[in-house]
Amino acid sequence: MLGCHTPFHAEAIYQRENCLDKKMMAYTLSLMIPVVIDTNIFVAGLRSDGGASRAVLRFALQDRVEPLFGNALWLEYEDLPGRAVWTDATTSNERHQVLAALARVGRWVSIYYGWRPNLPDEADNHLIELAMAGGAAAIITHNVRDIRRGELLLNGLRVYTPAEFLEKTR
Repeated sequence: MLGCHTPFHAEAIYQRENCLDKKMMAYTLSLMIPVVIDTNIFVAGLRSDGGASRAVLRFALQDRVEPLFGNALWLEYEDLPGRAVWTDATTSNERHQVLAALARVGRWVSIYYGWRPNLPDEADNHLIELAMAGGAAAIITHNVRDIRRGELLLNGLRVYTPAEFLEKTR
C-alpha cells in the first residue's frame, strides 16, 4: 500500500484507517507467535481454574499465539478428553469445546522431514519436528527437562514452561 505508514509492534495488533482505499477503513493486522503447545499444557490448563497453563490456552484462544498442529500431536489431543486425568474443574463437553476452539485458531503443519534420533523419549520427537516444520518460536511444555536434552542444537527454537513463556512475552 503506497503512502501508508503504520507502526509495527512486537505485540502485533494495530489498526489502520483511511489508507488509500476507502474500502479498507478498519484494517486490522495481527501477527501471532507460532508455538507448539504440548498436550500436558492442555491437561494442566483445564484441570484448574487458573495458572500459567490456562493462561497459555487463553493466549491461543485470544489470537496472541498461533498453536501449531501436526498429525502426531493432534492424535494426542484427540485422545485427551477420554483419559482418566480430569478433575471437576471442567466437563467433558467443555474440554471438547476448548479443543475445537484451539483447532479453529491453530495452523495445520505438514511434516516432511524427521529430526531423529534427537530426544531421550522417542515419543517426544514429533514436537521438535512440528516446531521445525512450522517455524515455531517455542515449544511450551511441562516436560522441559527431556525436550531440552536433545542431541541436536536447534538454533532459535526455545523450550519453555508455561510460566517461562508468559514471562518472556509480557
